[in-house]
Amino acid sequence: MKPLNLFRAIALVFFTFCSTILFAQQLTQTVRGVVMDNLSSQPLPGVNVIVYGTNPLIGAVTDMDGQFRIVNVPIGSQTLIIQYTGYKTGTIQNLEIKSGKEMVLNIPLEEDIAAMGGVEIVAESDKQEAVNSMSGTSTRTFSVEETQKFAAAINDPGRMALSFAGVQSTDDGNNNISIRGNSPFGLLWRMEGVDIPSPNHFAAPATSGGGISILSSQLLSNSDFMTGAFSAEYGNALSGVFDLKLRKGNNEKREYTFQAGFMGIDAAVEGPIRKGYDGSFLINYRYSTLSLLSNIGVNVGDGITNFQDLSFHVYMPTKKSGTFSLFGFGGLSDQQFKAESDSSKWEYRSDREQGKYVSNTMMAGLKHLYIINDHHYIQSIISGSGVSIGYELKEYDDDVRFQETYNERFEQRKLTYNTTWNWKKNARHHFRTGVYLNLHQFNLYKNYLDELTNEWLKPLDASAQMRTAQAFSQWKYRITDRLQFLGGLHFITVLDNGTYSLEPRGSLKYTTNNSHTWSAGYGLHSQVQPIGVYHGESINDQGYRVKYNENLEMNKAHHFVVGYDHRISKFLHAKLEAYYQHLFNIAVEDKIGSSLSSLNMEYDFILEPFNNKGLGRNKGIELTLEQFTKNGLYFLLSGSIFQSEYKAMDGKWHNTRFNSGRTCTFTGGKEWKVGKSDKHKTLGVNLRLIYTGGLYATPIDLAASVDAGTAVYDETRPFSEKAPDYMRADLKISLKKNKVKTNSTLSLDIQNVMNRQNIGGRYFNAEKGLIETWTMVPLIPVLSYKIEF
Repeated sequence: MKPLNLFRAIALVFFTFCSTILFAQQLTQTVRGVVMDNLSSQPLPGVNVIVYGTNPLIGAVTDMDGQFRIVNVPIGSQTLIIQYTGYKTGTIQNLEIKSGKEMVLNIPLEEDIAAMGGVEIVAESDKQEAVNSMSGTSTRTFSVEETQKFAAAINDPGRMALSFAGVQSTDDGNNNISIRGNSPFGLLWRMEGVDIPSPNHFAAPATSGGGISILSSQLLSNSDFMTGAFSAEYGNALSGVFDLKLRKGNNEKREYTFQAGFMGIDAAVEGPIRKGYDGSFLINYRYSTLSLLSNIGVNVGDGITNFQDLSFHVYMPTKKSGTFSLFGFGGLSDQQFKAESDSSKWEYRSDREQGKYVSNTMMAGLKHLYIINDHHYIQSIISGSGVSIGYELKEYDDDVRFQETYNERFEQRKLTYNTTWNWKKNARHHFRTGVYLNLHQFNLYKNYLDELTNEWLKPLDASAQMRTAQAFSQWKYRITDRLQFLGGLHFITVLDNGTYSLEPRGSLKYTTNNSHTWSAGYGLHSQVQPIGVYHGESINDQGYRVKYNENLEMNKAHHFVVGYDHRISKFLHAKLEAYYQHLFNIAVEDKIGSSLSSLNMEYDFILEPFNNKGLGRNKGIELTLEQFTKNGLYFLLSGSIFQSEYKAMDGKWHNTRFNSGRTCTFTGGKEWKVGKSDKHKTLGVNLRLIYTGGLYATPIDLAASVDAGTAVYDETRPFSEKAPDYMRADLKISLKKNKVKTNSTLSLDIQNVMNRQNIGGRYFNAEKGLIETWTMVPLIPVLSYKIEF
């Protein structure tokens, strides 16, 4: 189908839906939840929760368990005011109340140290405040609404984060992100307090991204995203952290969500475990095949691509033994390429080849939270995860018989136990201490057929285990109501080779008034090398296989950050941050004159011998101007100017692959109430404009490549060839409709709406003897319909 006909068909469906009109009717919903102390997690009784702007005013008071219920709240965008003596007044803005789902909230309140002296200061909560109250600088919260609303985010935290300052895509065909010029490998994923494997379909070894997120937005609650100098409880990361929180299912009534579209089907169910019990469950399943997009003429690459996933959260409170939560996810994804069986149609070697790529990921955890008293609670988690990634390639010979030419498989299992103790001494002092123990088991192999000798080579063949341990302790000291200090230590060690790192962290935040906030932070951070790197082997002079990287140390970095945040109005703020990162102890190829550095790794294992003599440096300035939703309008303008360089064994400073130099992103949208009189329909238009400098690559030596019959790179000029600047526009149009007990959304989400052909890089075509370019993702329309009831 031609693109023009495709858009005519989509437009017909979309505007037919828009043209339906409902009769006028007042629709309402129930808002309920729990209010608790943000540090001790202790429920707060007697808290006033008010729906701002209602006439007559409606609200509720929390009971002895901190629970509240407000009935007959009008649908649409609402604001809650939460007031309690001795605590700062909380404000939750832009709550989207839907007729098909109850709004169930967990609301943390911060104790006001000024009130300890008998004076109550009213301060509105800030959307920029992190969910984790012990997070430091360079942290912002993000909501489920943002992953659903932002154009081309497609419910994916990684793609959503492209709207934030200092974040850029390394290839828009996946959700790999580079933060402040660092490799995507430097990103840590955490869920409910435990580190997890990359929660993405089509993930490659030694990377944090993939094709698309395994996690459904149905499961996520407000979460944190950190881009540098993170607090002491986070370790084994150099660039950033996604700290994901899960929402609980409705514990009073069964609710359902169903979505269907070009990306497949998505279904969720939630409800009480049994009648009269406060426990709940939430389960989401998704199945997708990109064949649907291929069938309507959208180029999503060669091959047949399928994926499916399941995610869940079961909440089980007890009367005396605390609360238990069972949570996890699993994703299956594969991509198959079929060879042409008719030899008369063979034009290139790729016509003969048949391959299959498989990437499967799972994780499950059991969390126990026990509140000892008003000042202490302990949280413990045991979790298990597994990743299996494989690729096999076959090729027809001249007699049209298959011959295997390449095979690799990376399997990793991880068992984790962690426990965290929290002590809120008073409103000024809060302490948190924890221990993480990890057991990694893995099977790694890679072999291929050497075309010159016709012999199989096996550069990687390892089956073993590795043990790591981490510990931290941190202290939050609210010196005054305006001045706050956060400090701590993180310790990490690889028990098998004895390497370790002791890392001090600290930050200061000073608010001159309710409009101006200054901050500064420092952290020493480290990251364990990808497991496969430790098991690269060679044959020594005596004929024995030797692991030359088994004693390799961790990559390390000093992070320095200063920031200023100006709250221009209730809905508008501007933020400026400057940073410097000194990277040291970096793994680089152990060869005089080599420019190979682990800082340029995007995925996969590098198996050459390494040492820890490499360096790196990242520095930049970031600016954010953000308007939270007001009268249906929101926008986020972010930009950064930065430099990212590295030094390897050649002793020279070079651009890293990710040194694009600049990024600028505008994300915004507007919603209008539509309809003759009921106003139960909302039309939304969302836009995202992305501009970044091009990424760097090492030039291909054409003459040498032609002679060798394969790509040969000019290593005398590493990462000196810059791709053209990257520009992309994304557009999302949605129509939300509320009916009695149901609500629905029809949306058209278009990535790269102008169909710009962004250059991804260059490669050597051996069959043509030419250097050619490849382009990134073209225009991709995703039409979907969701109903909640």
